[in-house]
Amino acid sequence: MTHGIGRRSLITAAAVMGMLGFAVTPATAAGPGNSDDAPFRGRIVSMLQHMSVEEKVGQLFVVEVYGRDATTVSDTAAANNRRLYGVDTPAQVIDKYKPGGVIYFTTRGPDNFGTPTQIATLSNGLQTAATDQPAGIPLLISTDQEGGALVARFGAPATQMPGQMPLGASRSAEHAHRSAEVIGTELAAVGINQDYAPVADVNVNPANPVIGIRSIGEDPQLVAELVAAEVDGFHDGGVAAAAKHFPGHGDTATDSHFGLPEVTHTREQLEAIDLPPFRAAIAEGVDTIMTAHVVLRSIDPSGAPATMSEPILTGLLREELGYDGLIVTDALDMQGATSTYPPNVAPVAAFKAGADMLVLPPQMDVAYQAVLDAVLSGEISEKRLDESVYRVLRLKQQRGLFEDPFVDTAAAAAIVGAPAHVADAQTITDDTTTLLKNDAGVLPLSSEPRDVLVTGWGVATTSTLGGAIAARGQGVTVRETGLTPSAAVIAEVAASAANHDLVVVSTNNASNVSATTGLPTASAAAQQAFVQALLASGTPVVVSAMRNPYDISVMTNVPTALATYGYTAASLESLTRVLFGENDPVGKLPVTIPTADRTGVLYPFGHGLGFD
Repeated sequence: MTHGIGRRSLITAAAVMGMLGFAVTPATAAGPGNSDDAPFRGRIVSMLQHMSVEEKVGQLFVVEVYGRDATTVSDTAAANNRRLYGVDTPAQVIDKYKPGGVIYFTTRGPDNFGTPTQIATLSNGLQTAATDQPAGIPLLISTDQEGGALVARFGAPATQMPGQMPLGASRSAEHAHRSAEVIGTELAAVGINQDYAPVADVNVNPANPVIGIRSIGEDPQLVAELVAAEVDGFHDGGVAAAAKHFPGHGDTATDSHFGLPEVTHTREQLEAIDLPPFRAAIAEGVDTIMTAHVVLRSIDPSGAPATMSEPILTGLLREELGYDGLIVTDALDMQGATSTYPPNVAPVAAFKAGADMLVLPPQMDVAYQAVLDAVLSGEISEKRLDESVYRVLRLKQQRGLFEDPFVDTAAAAAIVGAPAHVADAQTITDDTTTLLKNDAGVLPLSSEPRDVLVTGWGVATTSTLGGAIAARGQGVTVRETGLTPSAAVIAEVAASAANHDLVVVSTNNASNVSATTGLPTASAAAQQAFVQALLASGTPVVVSAMRNPYDISVMTNVPTALATYGYTAASLESLTRVLFGENDPVGKLPVTIPTADRTGVLYPFGHGLGFD
């Protein structure tokens, strides 16, 4: 391909420049990088010398693009690209801004994920658009594939690994490594070369609305051990890893997508709770660290969000923790950023604070021009600009993107969702299901046929679980009630429960409390009432918390309760295997379950019953 020849020529020229002395400077000399970057340092510095300021500024940005192909998109995708960027296609977005990276989404709107072959073709098309530019610089193509039920952009046929809190329940670094390796292998197959994972937050707040099961758990050392294993696993899978959200989002009661949370940890608490996983990730060679839109006054008394805080990003992360890798912002269009920083201010403030890449500014034209103007005016020095672009180019060199940024589209379908990957996902997930209560001795169920009512939250969840139970020779009725069942639905389904031999009910955040009123949310109150109505039917009831495991705190009279920490197909199969005694429930709580008033402990960290 002609673009490949141009790119290799540029690399060769850069190497020659390095040999001629243009960029061969010791680590102690002025300029970005360090002696550990060999053999990339000379090449990268030479490239920097030949890039325009505009090209350098472009490398700082990570954009989203609408459509499933680089050059041919639907009318809707074209309209959205025009709305954001003034051009029609993803390839034209690359041509206009020459960004350093692209991030793929599905539920957010861009809808980049279809078949493996389609995604690989999109990635190749974007890399063609990037390497056809004068500078010939390939893209970092990223996504948020954390695993689990909440943040997994790449759905079926991609293998759905259990996610962070289930891995915490397994207590297995080997499982964490393999989970990340499978995710990385499948992402790499479709041309995604960086995963914005693993989540390194330590979830010590049961009311945390945005992290929860996205965290491994509440124990900093467990989180650190498994995060380090995941970083290594992603690398073995062929992708860059990004630990997030620095300096820690695990003790917040506000979702930074919709507001600006404040972490009130003292410096001592920060050291003991939040920083160990990031230190472990850095020691393991993590490529990228993503910032959090959180206020941390113990480090920055000004109240600036960490994303815009020089004391946090430069002082703490760069200087104290000694991190020299890539720092990327969390999405700049989240309200944690936009609520206090206008579109022309946020990117400049984040960059000046120490960020290298600016993810999803709400107004790309405004953001790009603001950073460019700051460089041209001297507000941002070219030296500072070069430091960040150097890190971007270095990661691309380390990932081998300059040599070959393209993937084999024909091979993608065989790699994504490979039978061995799916089998590993089930094996890992089988070690995560936690039995919290078995007071009535209902479990394990015998193989004797019975009529089972499967009810509660989740259309796919209840139908999949019902199918798994039916496969064990049981008569099954599925009655999905939604996240907030009405009084009429509660009465109707509870009445029907009396006609069954067993009820299995799924809950989803039934312990949620409103941050403004201190009372259960409407959804939580309705789910709690539903479970009580089922218990009153006289039929044995098994409750499974399908998301956060805290639900048992508001239904302590339930005699049989489990936690799955997610609702992937493998999670539901694992739950069913436990119900029928095919597997022993070996998962242990990775968090403490407090009492309903949160003044005491209902179940401690590490609790989990078995059948032996």
